[in-house]
Amino acid sequence: MRVLWIKANKLLPVDSGGDIRSFQIARQLNPWHQMTFLSYYDGPRDIAYEQQLSSCFASTICIATGKSLNPLLRALDYVHRLPRKAAYAVTRFECLSVRETIKSQLQEKNFDVAVCDFLDAAVNFPEEIGIPAVLFQHNVESEIWRRHATTEHNPAIRLLYQLEFRKMLRYESDTVRKFHHVIAVSNHDRELMGAWVDPTRISVVPTGVDLRQFRRGSTQKTSSPLVMFVGAMDWEPNIDAVEYFCDKIWPAVLHKVPEARFRIVGRNPDRRVQKLVSNSVEVTGRVDSVVEQLWQAAVVVVPLRVGGGTRLKIYEAMAAGKAIVSTSVGAEGLDVHHGNDIILADTPEVFSRALTTFLLDTALRGRIERAAADLVTRHDWTSAARKFAEVLQKVAETGPGRMLMSPAGNDLQASV
Repeated sequence: MRVLWIKANKLLPVDSGGDIRSFQIARQLNPWHQMTFLSYYDGPRDIAYEQQLSSCFASTICIATGKSLNPLLRALDYVHRLPRKAAYAVTRFECLSVRETIKSQLQEKNFDVAVCDFLDAAVNFPEEIGIPAVLFQHNVESEIWRRHATTEHNPAIRLLYQLEFRKMLRYESDTVRKFHHVIAVSNHDRELMGAWVDPTRISVVPTGVDLRQFRRGSTQKTSSPLVMFVGAMDWEPNIDAVEYFCDKIWPAVLHKVPEARFRIVGRNPDRRVQKLVSNSVEVTGRVDSVVEQLWQAAVVVVPLRVGGGTRLKIYEAMAAGKAIVSTSVGAEGLDVHHGNDIILADTPEVFSRALTTFLLDTALRGRIERAAADLVTRHDWTSAARKFAEVLQKVAETGPGRMLMSPAGNDLQASV
C-alpha cells in the first residue's frame, strides 16, 4: 500500500503527545508500506531536521514556509485573521506553496491512500480529494475550546474562547465530513464526531506506549515524596492544569507531607508556569529524558480540566511503574479503572486526599503501581499501528472520490 502522510509542524524532536502518536504509528507503518512523509513547518529551511526525518522514512517531502512570528506579530496576525470563518488555530497554518504541493501529489494519484494528520494540515487540502483520504483526529479540538470557555473566569478571555469555539466547531465539523474516513483515538471522541457524520465512517485506534523504553528502569523504587506532571508546557490545557494544581490542591498536600516536592517536566514553559516556582515547586523545561524523570517520581498527577483525545502521559507513567492521580478529563478515553490501576479525582479535596494517601501509604501505592503496569502491557504501539493499517487498507479499497456531506451536520448548534 502506498501511503502519503501529511503533517503540519516539525515531527522531530518527538516531545508532545500528538507528535509521539504520529511518529510511533507512521514509523511502524513505514517498513510494511511505501510511505511518503510530507512535513511542512514555519521558519527558514532546517536541513538538519530534514536529514533526520529522511533517516526515519524512506521518502520525505519537506517544505519550509518561511513564516516566523514573534508574540507581537502573532497577535497582529490574529487580529488580521479575525474576520475569517475558521478558527485562528487552523488558519495560521495556511500556505499557498503547501496547498499546491499537496494538490499536485494527490492529483498524480501515485498513492493508494492519504493521511491528513489533524486539522492544521487539513486547512491546506483541496476541496476535491482525488484519492481515498483519512483524517487522523488526535482529539476533538472544538471540545477543548468549549471547555476553555466554560472554565475561564476572565470575562474578556472567556469571550475570546467562545468566539474561537464557535469557529472551530464549524470548521471541524465541515472538515470531518470532507474526508472519506476519520480515525479517532477514543470512543468518546468518536461519539462526539458521530453527531456530524455517519459513525460508520469513524474508526477508533487507541493510544499506545513504548513498553521497552519506559520499563527498563521501572523496578527502581524511590523513597522521595516527589510528585510529577509531564507535558508540553506551552499547551494551554497543561498550563491550566498545573496552575489549578498549585493553587487548589498542592497546599493541602504540603500540610500533610511538608517534605513533598512537585516537579513540572516539559518543553517551553509558559511564563505563567515559570511563576509557579517555589521552595516546593520545580519547573524543568525541556529535559534530555522524560523516561528517566518518570523513574524518579513517587506519584504522577494529571490534573487536567480541559482537554480532548487521550493522554499518552498516563500510559507512559503506567509503563514506568508509577501510581497516578488524575481528573476524569485527564484519563478520558483510556482503558483505566478507578481504584484498581488509577485514582480519579475531580475536586481539589478528593485529589489532594488521594495524592497524600499515595505519598504516605507505600503499600497501597505499590498495589496500584503493579495493576497499572499490568494493564498497560495490552497497549503497545505495534498493536495500535496494526489497527491503523487495517483502517487505511479498507479505505484504500473504497476507491477515490470526495464523500458527500452528511445531513447530520446541518443542524449544529454552538453553545457554551
